[in-house]
Amino acid sequence: MSLIRPFAALRPAPGRAGEIIAPPYDVLDRDEAHALAAGKPWSFLHVSKPEIDLPPETDPHSPEVYAKAAENLRRMINAGVLRRDPAPFYYVYRLVMENHVQLGVAVVASVAAYDTNRIRRHELTRPDKEDDRLRHIEALNAQTGPVLLAYPKAPEIDAIVAEAAVGEPDADAISETGVRHSLWVIRDPATLTRLTEQFEQLPALYIADGHHRSAAAARVAAARAKADPQSIHEASHGYFLAVAFPHHQMRILDYNRLVRDLNGLSEAEFLHCVSERFQIEASPVPARPRKPGEFGLYLHGRWYRLTLQSAFFPDHPVERLDVSLLQRHLLTPVLGITDPRRDSRIDFVGGIRGLQELERRVDCGAMALALVLHPTPMDDLMAVADSGEVMPPKSTWFEPKLADGLVSHVLD
Repeated sequence: MSLIRPFAALRPAPGRAGEIIAPPYDVLDRDEAHALAAGKPWSFLHVSKPEIDLPPETDPHSPEVYAKAAENLRRMINAGVLRRDPAPFYYVYRLVMENHVQLGVAVVASVAAYDTNRIRRHELTRPDKEDDRLRHIEALNAQTGPVLLAYPKAPEIDAIVAEAAVGEPDADAISETGVRHSLWVIRDPATLTRLTEQFEQLPALYIADGHHRSAAAARVAAARAKADPQSIHEASHGYFLAVAFPHHQMRILDYNRLVRDLNGLSEAEFLHCVSERFQIEASPVPARPRKPGEFGLYLHGRWYRLTLQSAFFPDHPVERLDVSLLQRHLLTPVLGITDPRRDSRIDFVGGIRGLQELERRVDCGAMALALVLHPTPMDDLMAVADSGEVMPPKSTWFEPKLADGLVSHVLD
């Protein structure tokens, strides 16, 4: 099996992409999705968040929700809003967010490579979230949410993709957040072959975002292969939908923490405990970390810059991450938060919301303090994946995000 291969995408008819594209299914709750899709009958949220078309009390994991997703997808296909390409192609996918540009390629990636760790992950998955994506794939007989992949240094691939992104795109739309999503179809057989061969030379691909989608696709492939053990090598279910970008173009934002209380400490006691492992410096402006090992703290209307003492830096690829350092040297020993996955005293805010959102939630009394992290470097993510380990929860926030609805992978 090749690492990637072309596929016949289900995608918007010419001129319809702006009516269709939607944020990823997992960045909106039901109410947000319902409001965003209001008055937009062709929004892909009707497929990715179909509970918006059912009574508010509907369990989002009930069978009727997945049935509604399939019904809505059929409606879009029957209306000609979505069309499937007549042959397998690759698709250049460009993201533009303000001054940031990413140029990658939409592909289907090998489940076998995922199973053998050539497509590498860095996060644990939750069975309930895997189950949800599995039921969605089975109901639609399609994968509609692309997995975000990174590939290591490969100038030949970069050049092929750049050469294909010329002229007017086949699809072009600006999302509600101002991100421009553009798509060019690579139809030339020689270029398709070159791209497949160049990817085949890579040692690995890295999942940046979409661990539950890729895990669910692997489970679908395994289940279908039981009936036909050879099918996984050639059938469409042996591959999952993805968009691969060069790792040096990808943008990770900070993923910050809010804590509800000081664990019974006064402000002075809390700062004293922190000072045992961090240098504390008052900051007249919001303290955005300038380098790894530095953190911002917002407490009682004041900003501080925290710098971890050098004696506490390990060499281990996971333990040296800022999220690990903060957990080991502040959240656990000072604030008593030992399990950030389950502790209700801690919350997480993606850096896209800005430091003002942290100030707002502390100033209104909902939270006692905010902690700002330096973004996880892409090289650190890849090092963790290469070591076969996993990162702590809420370590990365990728931005801009891929849109749902621009390309989907139909399982034949």
